[in-house]
This record gives sequence, C-alpha cells and structure tokens, in this order.
Amino acid sequence: MEKLLWCFLITISFSQAFGHEDMSKQAFVFPGASATAYVSLEAESKKPLEAFTVCLYAHADVSRSFSIFSYATKTSFNEILLFWTRGKGFSIAVGGPEVLFSASEIPEVPTHICATWESATGIVELWLDGKPRVRKSLQKGYTVGTNASIILGQEQDSYGGGFDMNQSLVGDIGDVNMWDFVLSPEQINAVYVGRVFSPNVLNWRALQYETRGDVFIKPQLWPLTDCCES
Repeated sequence: MEKLLWCFLITISFSQAFGHEDMSKQAFVFPGASATAYVSLEAESKKPLEAFTVCLYAHADVSRSFSIFSYATKTSFNEILLFWTRGKGFSIAVGGPEVLFSASEIPEVPTHICATWESATGIVELWLDGKPRVRKSLQKGYTVGTNASIILGQEQDSYGGGFDMNQSLVGDIGDVNMWDFVLSPEQINAVYVGRVFSPNVLNWRALQYETRGDVFIKPQLWPLTDCCES
C-alpha cells in the first residue's frame, strides 16, 4: 500500500510540474538576480528542427548582460540562444555560433521579440515590437537537435544547468510561443497584436512548465489582447 501511495504521489507531482496550463494574460516574474531561479519548458514536438520562430515578451531591469531564451541539447548548450549583451545588443545563436543585432540599450518598457531561422538559407531574423532588423546569415544547412532542455531566466552552460547569476534575467517574461517553421512578416505582426497561429513547439495557451527558485506567476504588464487563436 505504501509503495502504491508513493507512486501515486510521484505521478501527481509530475503532472503538476508539466501539465498543460493556459498562461494567457500571465507572466513569469524573476524579481532578483539568482543562479537558482528559472523556468523549464517541455516542448510539444521532439523532432529535429530545420527552421524555427520564437516569439515572446520580455521586460527587464538590469544594467548587465542576461539570457532571454535558452534551448540546449546534449551536444550543444547554445543550440538556440537569445541573449542580451550590454553595450552591444541582441544576439541569436544556433548550434553554437551567433550573430549580433546591434542596440545601444535594452528598452525600459515590455518588448515583443521574435527570432526566426531556417536551415535552407541560414537566414536569421530579429523582430522588435513588430519591426524587423536587417536579416543576417547563420549555420546554413544545420539541423537543430532533439531532446532539448528549454530554460527561461538563465543561460545553460551545461545541459539543464551551469547557471550564472550574472547572466540571469531580472524582470518579466511571457507570451512564449515557438513554431517549427518561419512565420511570415504578416504572421509576425499578427502575433505582435495578439494572434497566435497554433504554435506547435511551445504554446503559451497550453504550456508545459516547471518553476524553480524565486519565480512567480503574475498578471502581464504589457497590453492585454483578447484575439482568438488561428
């Protein structure tokens, strides 16, 4: 009987950690610098990626560099990385190598960020609040690996760990969605104003996640929308 109860409790604990939850109008809040606070996300799709789009809102209050979105595999800890570097701008890494999109400072208001990449051309795009930066090229012909550890709030210097407090996010992050294809400019602008287009890797409206450390769920501070999913 004790063994059955123990197995039941383990099953309940797991379902609470990675059950599907509608996070609409909510955000993860990281109130202070930490090497132990993070959110782990479970991908809907486990297949290798020949392309991707990641969109999210970020609202940060730090005067240093920090990680925004970290997607690691056992062969590449920076398989996909969206990172802010103080004094330089936003960088996007795929399979290790990265490209930089220059910016003098992080916006003081919540910012909608979309990053896209495709293997066929190597083209990388960065969109900030529905406006594109100049396209760049990275890792043409590469395939993003499987069984990813996806982390918000920290950069992974090892698979699922290796966190550094000086690279942690202090602020809010939300509306995290990911697709296994490149959204069109029209779709990215529609996502910016609140539409979703059925994300098939990470879906904010059916999110599988687990929080660790001082991470809290609070109402979003950016404009709220009630637009339906497509």
